[in-house]
Amino acid sequence: MPNIRELDPSASPLDYFGSELRRLREAAGLKQGELGDIIFCTGSLIGQVETAHKVPTRDFAERVDAALLTGGAFSRLVGLVLRSQLPMWFQAYAEMEARAAYIYSFQAQLVDGLLQTQGYARAVLGSRSEEDLDARVAARLERQRVLARDEPPVAWVVLDEAVLHRRVGSAEVMRDQLGRLLHLPGDGWTQVQVLPFEAGQHLGSMGSFNLLRFEDDPDIVYTEDFVQGHMTANPASLKEGFLRYDHLKAAALSVEASAELIARVMEERYGHQPGSDGGAVA
Repeated sequence: MPNIRELDPSASPLDYFGSELRRLREAAGLKQGELGDIIFCTGSLIGQVETAHKVPTRDFAERVDAALLTGGAFSRLVGLVLRSQLPMWFQAYAEMEARAAYIYSFQAQLVDGLLQTQGYARAVLGSRSEEDLDARVAARLERQRVLARDEPPVAWVVLDEAVLHRRVGSAEVMRDQLGRLLHLPGDGWTQVQVLPFEAGQHLGSMGSFNLLRFEDDPDIVYTEDFVQGHMTANPASLKEGFLRYDHLKAAALSVEASAELIARVMEERYGHQPGSDGGAVA
């Protein structure tokens, strides 16, 4: 028997999505199983989304739009739904990140979330708990759409070399992830540099941080501890953040030399020979 739990559409974006899906499905005269047949999923999945027990993916939303002729309503809504699955303390930063004209990131431990593959993100997010893991991975991948838009931000990421050597997930996951770093989105607007071990002590030793620059709003520096994130537009903090970032970029390998190091680590540590195209990061 289908779940007929009533939703409060104002309770959350997920509840609103489920309520609208049920309303428009019923208006089309379709049962859950019938809609599932049209979009190649089970009626049970339709029911779980309609009752806010399952977070929809972007692919699901696009297929529902096509089936119910909604004019893209669910595709527009699903971004808000997925963002709501991010930790509460991170959501404000994600909203600012999506509007930034320039994104500067230094990562000492892991690949930046904007550049993570699905497998890598799943390994990272599932390391402590697998609860709601599919939804959390989908939310992280949704953030990456900012790099693929028509006018993407300039995204510049400096990775400590340790990130390349630290195995996250399987060897296959790492091969795919390092391969992603060699073939970045953004039509050249996204770049990666690697800070090599040979650089020794550096100004990123205190940990990872991000800097956001906007066309019309104040710049932001973002840091995290093991509990939550911290975002500030304090001028002194920004001055220190940009100073540290400039030093890190200067100490890092060039974009081209970084690509060569990434390819070498991918081959030597994870058993993969890059393609003959040279795999440039740029």
